[in-house]
Amino acid sequence: MIRLAAPVVGAAALALLSFPMLAAAQQQVPPAPAPAPVQPPAAPAPTAQAPVFDKPSEANFTAASPTKDEVNAFLKASWGFDDNRVWEIEAILKTPVQGVSKVVIEVGDKSGKQKPGAASFFALPDGKHIIAGDEVIPFGVNPYADYRSELQQHADGPYRGSAAKDLEIVEFADFQCPHCKEAQANMEKLAADYPKARIVFQNYPLARIHPEAVTAAEYGVCVAKQGGSSAFFNYASAVFDGQEGLSTPDGATLTLNSAVTKAGLDPTKIAACAKEPETGASVEASVKLAQELNVNQTPTLVVNGRQVPANTAYDTLKQVIDYQAKMDGVALQ
Repeated sequence: MIRLAAPVVGAAALALLSFPMLAAAQQQVPPAPAPAPVQPPAAPAPTAQAPVFDKPSEANFTAASPTKDEVNAFLKASWGFDDNRVWEIEAILKTPVQGVSKVVIEVGDKSGKQKPGAASFFALPDGKHIIAGDEVIPFGVNPYADYRSELQQHADGPYRGSAAKDLEIVEFADFQCPHCKEAQANMEKLAADYPKARIVFQNYPLARIHPEAVTAAEYGVCVAKQGGSSAFFNYASAVFDGQEGLSTPDGATLTLNSAVTKAGLDPTKIAACAKEPETGASVEASVKLAQELNVNQTPTLVVNGRQVPANTAYDTLKQVIDYQAKMDGVALQ
């Protein structure tokens, strides 16, 4: 499996936050000069309106599963955080593969500023997953419930906030990933705005492209083990601040030792702990957890099982978290 650091918005963001919507851009070109010097007044720009979708033909619904109600429930769970989004299920079609159905949707926005576009995905025979683009995504009336349960059981990284797991926000990050560094501003805001949330850090070093990330993760495991979660987040902040130092092995040693000192611990003891087999096994287990959840980019947040790119605009992050908490019956106040 190839894992790449991702920009703020990428294919996974489109798949997880919204299926790709077709946007149209129109450039107004001035007409050729008229012979008369007086130009007629410009016509008023048309008022944007919500899209009116064509009524779907019953002939387009040839598959027994999933049902329209199941698809609508899934779309409400996935897109309901955005009050501006509207859709119409156009087709649920049989395919040549037994049990695999193709679902076609028209998507638009109430403001009418975006041209409506088509989105499609393939529903798989297990009734719990779909394929959208090149992503396998949880499906169903409660699509994120299984991932939520898995994280409640296995997300064992250092955390801040509540010990309860009613609202659990798990950050999968790589200390050498520049986008993860950028995401820390969002993480600090989330910690302040959601004191009742349990915000967990899970190591996901992308060793193929970030050779020092594994060592940084191993140091982090030992810092949390010897100093607790508070020491870990002081360490993590210092590592991200000094991230440029991770570009070489010697620079990484200096950067990590400095971060350990800032966390109030002994770099010699942490370095010795980092070399222990159980420390490496802990990092590997965290990577495996990410892979089992189909997390394929860093930084990724998983909010009660629902994946969100951590560099998403903060207002959108809050919308998603508030909506997911409401769906799960979690009181935020």
